[in-house]
Amino acid sequence: MNTGQMMITLAAVVLLSMVILRVTTNFLTTDDVLMESKFGVLGISLATSMMEEATGKQFDEQSDSGTILLISDLSEIGPDAGEVYPYFDDFDDYDGLVKIDSSMPSAVYKIECNVNFVNPANLDGYSVAKTWHKKMQLFITTESSSDTIKMETIYSYFFYR
Repeated sequence: MNTGQMMITLAAVVLLSMVILRVTTNFLTTDDVLMESKFGVLGISLATSMMEEATGKQFDEQSDSGTILLISDLSEIGPDAGEVYPYFDDFDDYDGLVKIDSSMPSAVYKIECNVNFVNPANLDGYSVAKTWHKKMQLFITTESSSDTIKMETIYSYFFYR
């Protein structure tokens, strides 16, 4: 082999190495995006389950045993003395709940719940005063993903005579 053929062979090897490196990098990037998407879907599923569980409960401690006619009859936000998850009996008991979910084979999720009264004129904020509407915010995180999932739902009390 002369010098010209050696240079062409060397250039071909370098070009092949660059192509292999580029293809491998693309595979790894695609795999990262795929895993982030998977963790996101699983986190949203956990948040949806928690919201459905909470909205399946009574609106308020007082509405469990009868009807509420005055806003002042509403109980305070948060679990009552002695109430622990999963034995909550109303929606606002989920306030302050931090749940670690390791039921998924791919990641361990941390679910944080906040419940507050909300003014219907400003659904993005909170109301210091009691209202007929309560908003739950859920934050789902996992060490396997860099994203934090935030979901919200509003639960309202309606009484028809």
